[in-house]
Amino acid sequence: MDPVIVVGAGPVGLALALALTRHDVPVLVLDEGSGAYEPRPARTTVLSPDSAAFAGRLLGPSFPAAGVRWTAWRTIRRRQAPRREETGDEAPLHLPQHELVHGLRAALAASGLARIETGCRLHALEQDADGVTAYTREPAAPRPGAGTSWRGSHLVGCDGARSTVRKLLDVRFPGRTAVERHAVATLRTELPWPGEAVLYRGPRGGEALARPLPDGVWRIDWLLPPRGDLVTPEALVARIRDTLATWCGEIPPYELLDTGVHTVHHRLARRWRSGRAFLAGDAAHLLGTLGAQELDEGLRDASNLSWKLALTRHHGAPEALLDSYQAERRLAVGARLRAADQALPLVRAAGAWPTVRRSLLPGAGRGQESLLTDGHLGRGPLGAPPGYAHSPLTPPAGEASAAVGTLPGEPVEDVPVTAPDGTAARLRERLGGDLLVVLVAPGTGIWDRRHWLGAGLMPRLAAAVAALPVPAELLVTEDYPGAAAHTVLMVRPDGHLAAAMPGVDPAELYACADTVRGGGDGAARAGDEAAPGGAGTEESGGVGEGSGAAAVRGGTRGGGSAGPGPGTAAPTAADGVSPARGTPR
Repeated sequence: MDPVIVVGAGPVGLALALALTRHDVPVLVLDEGSGAYEPRPARTTVLSPDSAAFAGRLLGPSFPAAGVRWTAWRTIRRRQAPRREETGDEAPLHLPQHELVHGLRAALAASGLARIETGCRLHALEQDADGVTAYTREPAAPRPGAGTSWRGSHLVGCDGARSTVRKLLDVRFPGRTAVERHAVATLRTELPWPGEAVLYRGPRGGEALARPLPDGVWRIDWLLPPRGDLVTPEALVARIRDTLATWCGEIPPYELLDTGVHTVHHRLARRWRSGRAFLAGDAAHLLGTLGAQELDEGLRDASNLSWKLALTRHHGAPEALLDSYQAERRLAVGARLRAADQALPLVRAAGAWPTVRRSLLPGAGRGQESLLTDGHLGRGPLGAPPGYAHSPLTPPAGEASAAVGTLPGEPVEDVPVTAPDGTAARLRERLGGDLLVVLVAPGTGIWDRRHWLGAGLMPRLAAAVAALPVPAELLVTEDYPGAAAHTVLMVRPDGHLAAAMPGVDPAELYACADTVRGGGDGAARAGDEAAPGGAGTEESGGVGEGSGAAAVRGGTRGGGSAGPGPGTAAPTAADGVSPARGTPR
């Protein structure tokens, strides 16, 4: 079987490739460079808890060793009392980007299902009903026609802001250029707040952000004035010394490791899918102001697309499943960009920190400090993980729906769960593979597994799960926020709640699973709303457009064949379970 071709060997491309191998999908990574990823101490990344958990599932328990989880978030303003907030278990993870890339490369090399080809510059691609052909040449090749062809079932462009894949697909990339500029320095020193991230705002709107790294290293970012002069090495050193003197009372000893200037752009590709080709990461979107981390959204792209490509390849899922990638992710990133653009003039205003009007951002009126804190800590409209409430993969609410503390389409809570073999884990640790079906059963923890596995609802639920049209894993939890006893939760491989049902109804379970795989009502909705001129198509607007339910479900239907898989006849309630199902696991 042809591999999935991933163009680009940055962190998003490598994470997508590794996630596909975890689903037993072979991958070919085309890297224009030499394969070397030089350490740059000033190039670090902050991962929100959900993105860090995704990376941890890919790389194993040793992954966070190269990073630091902040113990607290501190905001300081001249002549005002500082505010400090404990971050707890849901702290962001700050780590050098090269450590993440090296870990992903090593894991790919050990997977046995991935191949990385270096020195491959993409210059053309062709699609047909059965796959994609990519044409590459060496960067120094004299003629575009000289080179190599590569065959794949699908192709994903993870090749950055100047994406060749995006240009070859003729996808526009509108937005704003140079929204903000930041001077960056990484240095080894001792600051008064070990393990804490600090946002400092001085007089006349000056802002600096200090975030810890391992071994006494700190990254400090200074917000630069718009249309300012070039940042010279002398000016940056003077800024470092002034900041350290202000924070510490005197200039402590320090070792300057690296410097740079980071420019933030806001752009959103008009289409994320064209037939069998997709865009992800910086090739699809650029953002990064007010705490929003670009790599966060890129890893969410990889988490969303990987299981859909795998289900399509292994179980013949309908086209609506692949359409939903654009429908879900483009709207989520567009909402993040709109929130940042609306908040930016207010939180960057000089003088007093005003209150952000309710009309501009969801929720109650917020002060600058609260908005900035939420953005950096992965909360609120500027930082929280997205929900896909209006996705074509979210079954419509009906009489069979149960109310729980998580809305359909939102990320699930990380509760303790138990597998039928007695294995105990956290729910987030079980993500990334098959669909999850979780029974809320208080008291099961005190029973021997031999008793509760064959008692009550479990035999009927186990039979219903075995008959679903896609592979699924059955789990049990003692409690879930807002859920009554015997509630059944269906959770997508990327950790979003598909549905909550009051009890075991095999027909309803089957219908929900079929919707999650892109069948049922979800397929009809995706097809109806993918017409030209709808949300997410070339005729629609750019960064600021696409709100509302139609935009959530919109998407451009691409070419390529992946028809309905086997076993699509749903069981009836009278039957209990259906013998029909998809390809065996």
